[in-house]
Amino acid sequence: MRLRHRDGTVVHLGYCTNVHPAEDLDGVLRQIRVFGGGVRERLGADRLGLGLWLPAPLARELADDPALVDRLRAGLDEAGLETVTLNAFPYRGFQDPVVKHRVYHPDWTERARLDYTVDCARVLARLMPDDAARGSVSSLPLAWREPWDPGRLDRARRHLVELAGVLAELDEQGTPVRVGLEPEPGCVVETTRDAARLLSGLPPQLGVCLDTCHTATGFEEAGPALDRLAEAGLPVVKTQASAAVEVPDPRDPHAREALSDFAEDRFLHQTRELVGVRARGRDDLPEALAGPYPLPARGPWRTHFHVPLHAEARPPLRITHGHLTDVLGRLFGGERALTDHVEVETYTWSVLPEDRRPADEQALVSGIAAEVAWARDRLTELGLEPV
Repeated sequence: MRLRHRDGTVVHLGYCTNVHPAEDLDGVLRQIRVFGGGVRERLGADRLGLGLWLPAPLARELADDPALVDRLRAGLDEAGLETVTLNAFPYRGFQDPVVKHRVYHPDWTERARLDYTVDCARVLARLMPDDAARGSVSSLPLAWREPWDPGRLDRARRHLVELAGVLAELDEQGTPVRVGLEPEPGCVVETTRDAARLLSGLPPQLGVCLDTCHTATGFEEAGPALDRLAEAGLPVVKTQASAAVEVPDPRDPHAREALSDFAEDRFLHQTRELVGVRARGRDDLPEALAGPYPLPARGPWRTHFHVPLHAEARPPLRITHGHLTDVLGRLFGGERALTDHVEVETYTWSVLPEDRRPADEQALVSGIAAEVAWARDRLTELGLEPV
């Protein structure tokens, strides 16, 4: 789905396929046909964007065989879909029964992470529409915060510089691709402050992927966060439109009981508490609620659990819609668009509290379509016009 900003920028809107578990090409082609095509039809759109997730073994197969990429692109075309962005944060097995900390491996200190990202960039350069201004790939923010030391930072930066060299070659071929590192709670680069401190000075082909669930969980304000990135010379390569769960009063037993419904075994749900101007946290929701050192509940909590964008909060819980709309307003409400790729990324549909999970594939199609429509409506309220 394409929209045009007042400055003439074409803004691409789509959803991320890491919500689906397929790990081979046949499975991805089925995702495209059943889910991507189904969402497009529900929206009544001529064309819809997909932010594809390609697990590492499949990305390598595609990078080694252009005919397979052509087959993938043909599948997108047949379903009325297009791809300008890939999510290369999860390496493989993202919908396995237990993911948790595994999603951060391999990290940017390891050659495997560089090779995977290069594969994704090269595949995307062949896959994206001929009239797209550029492609984007999102990746993890260096590593989980432990273990970490200056030597690991040096290795990670050297790998990123090598990646930028490959991206420069794609520029010369007329198929520009940018890579954005995605600040996330608990990682070496957790916030935009960390990004400005640790990522500034990287080559211009690299920037930040701004995930609005992550920035909300860290209690970052939209304006200062984006100003920080701009001052550090870090472009917003893409934004992932996502929302977190908020508890205004974590001392309320009803709120704690409601929040406990979001504790589950597959994904990590980092939780942060705001006390004054500082956010303190725990690495997973069960630790925050009842671990050996639970959060003290002296201020509001936010939990890294991607909830459907169109969902209504069930009191006493809230959803960070305000933060998401603030970020979109800062990115697109001015005279100049600050990015051109928006990816709805709710990968948690299958682990929502049981009474809120989709009952079947068609219910999931309907839910994703409602999310994309919600994001589209927020963008058109900011003055963007459908193309």
